Amino acid sequence: MLSVMEKPQRHGAVVKLLLGSGGFRTPERIALWVEQMRDFVGSALRVLFVPYALADHDGYVRTMIERGLNARFELVGIHSVPDPVEAVRKAEAIFVGGGNTFRLLDSLYRLKLLDPIRDRVRAGMPYLGISAGTNVACPTIRTTNDMPIVQPPSLDALGLVSFQINAHYYTGTNFVKQGDEYVQHFGETRDDRIREFHEENETPVLGLWEGGILRVEDADMQLLGSSARLFQRGKSPQDLVAGARLPDLLCNLA
Repeated sequence: MLSVMEKPQRHGAVVKLLLGSGGFRTPERIALWVEQMRDFVGSALRVLFVPYALADHDGYVRTMIERGLNARFELVGIHSVPDPVEAVRKAEAIFVGGGNTFRLLDSLYRLKLLDPIRDRVRAGMPYLGISAGTNVACPTIRTTNDMPIVQPPSLDALGLVSFQINAHYYTGTNFVKQGDEYVQHFGETRDDRIREFHEENETPVLGLWEGGILRVEDADMQLLGSSARLFQRGKSPQDLVAGARLPDLLCNLA
């Protein structure tokens, strides 16, 4: 497997990624995801779904269909096929669902799926991710919000983009309800945690708000559905609005 520090050889195919933060729970957000997914996947008949971020794999597939997040495509759970690696090699598109990012990455390592997924995506297979599925598209999972309920062999992930994403990003402090009042929690903010990341790492981080989607087709990256905040080491955060094309520094696919 390539180290995330190595520059892989490009195959000439258009790399296609549809990366959602999560929070697709309102009719408007679901409609945007479905619209983008149908346009993004195109004429594929089936989408290979990776449910490993949750414990109940069958239930996860059912929930995605019931909520309409499959965009009327047939979802084939990768857990239900005899040879997951072969399923990736034959897939028309792959959709990696959300949940616990550590559990997802651990499963991808255990089942030896990282290289096959990476190779297929670099050869042009559409990759869709939500939440944890977006996190593992990054060089590492070091900017996830999840608790490490399992320990994967490494924090290195697929490296389909050259920057980190913090899914479910929000700005400001937390407040908790006590009776009829809201009281400040005083815990670390997301900005605090990303600032700590940049005390040790150079990689840019894109904080993607709920309902946000990053659509990537090679060097063309567009932010859809919500705002985002770009963090770079040694610089002030930069706020990006829905519809924006992302800055050039993010347009180097890994």
